[in-house]
Amino acid sequence: MSWNPAEDPKPGDKFACDAIETVIVPRARDLGSFEVRRALPSAQRQMVGPFIFFDQMGPSEFLLGSGMDVRPHPHIGLSTVTYLFDGEIVHRDSLGTELP
Repeated sequence: MSWNPAEDPKPGDKFACDAIETVIVPRARDLGSFEVRRALPSAQRQMVGPFIFFDQMGPSEFLLGSGMDVRPHPHIGLSTVTYLFDGEIVHRDSLGTELP
């Protein structure tokens, strides 16, 4: 898997902001059959707290029927939100929960 390439904003770009206070470079985290790049939590933004994770994964492709193999990991006291930009995913966990 590879990081999504992007170009830096150019002066006068309508999507550019006036000032960038902090740049957080995501760290790679191995989750089993794939890796994510984790921007939060970060030592640069300690006020966010230990219960917010901001990860980016992909793009990636899996063979039909194979899917992701994610190692066991706890979600005690945490809620997850996943934005899928293309394709489809089914979430199954060890408690028997299945979410399309």
